[in-house]
Amino acid sequence: MDALDRRLLNGLQEAFPLSTRPFQGLGEGFGLTEAECLERVKRLHAEGLIRHINALFEGRALGYSGSLVALRVSDSWLDSAAALINAHQGVSHNYIREHKYNMWFTIALPTSQDMRAVIEELGQRARAQAVLFLPTVRMFKLQAMHWLVDDGSPAPPERQRPSAASIELTPRERLAVRALQRDLSFVARPFPSQAEEMGLEETELIDIGRGFLDRGIMRRYSAQIHHIKAGLTANGMGCWVVPAKRVEGVGRELAKSPRVTHCYQRPTYPDWPYNLFTMLHAPSREECAEIITELSDRVGVNEYTMLFSTRELKKTRVKYFE
Repeated sequence: MDALDRRLLNGLQEAFPLSTRPFQGLGEGFGLTEAECLERVKRLHAEGLIRHINALFEGRALGYSGSLVALRVSDSWLDSAAALINAHQGVSHNYIREHKYNMWFTIALPTSQDMRAVIEELGQRARAQAVLFLPTVRMFKLQAMHWLVDDGSPAPPERQRPSAASIELTPRERLAVRALQRDLSFVARPFPSQAEEMGLEETELIDIGRGFLDRGIMRRYSAQIHHIKAGLTANGMGCWVVPAKRVEGVGRELAKSPRVTHCYQRPTYPDWPYNLFTMLHAPSREECAEIITELSDRVGVNEYTMLFSTRELKKTRVKYFE
């Protein structure tokens, strides 16, 4: 991976053009012809650095709710439990982490479904010895980009878009959601096939997609990269015990750090006192540890733990209306 690859991966994470010749437009920003850009992106995908390019939607706007869930599963049953959990269409991320609660996954469901009941059933099927239901109480930051530059500088903040509450989509808009969340084909004109599959025209799909961005229904149309293969091998979830009256202030301060990609307040339980969560990615565990120590000093919170992932079981984007 050379310097241009890194710059291209950064650009792909920020936004991929919604246009009839997207690789032409993308290439122009990097001094590449359409063919050169397409060939380079194909190679990065073949090497596993790009997982996929598709839409990242705002679930709330589509009538979905989400939660983080932690399970305590016996080591001998982990693989079987992972297969059961990963098979659920609403599960997008699943990791093994170093803790007695060793399986951590995220799930999104239509608000018409009983989230707690679904999670309890999944826990039973996975033979979990204990389950933590950890929906978001408050979100302070969500920036799922991994900035790859030679000087190690952090990712810029995501462009702010309108926050969309649940919106009633038209039937064709729902078809467009299904089309845009499909993995992009690496051809000069990728959108006609996506549109045709749903009975839409190419320009109609592109126009609807741009409208989704303007209305805050889509957070971005972009690449999801494989951060481990890109050199960010340490994935650390910082779990903090913050006094209730300080949660908002501490959460906002932690969210300011360019090294923090996610920052959420979540519920606590008798055996789980941690109410604030931060995600860090770095080339090593030692660097993650240094970052969280600096953050602890900055906010004056000394009660925390760092849960490192040891296995990635599933990582994709949620598929809506499927």
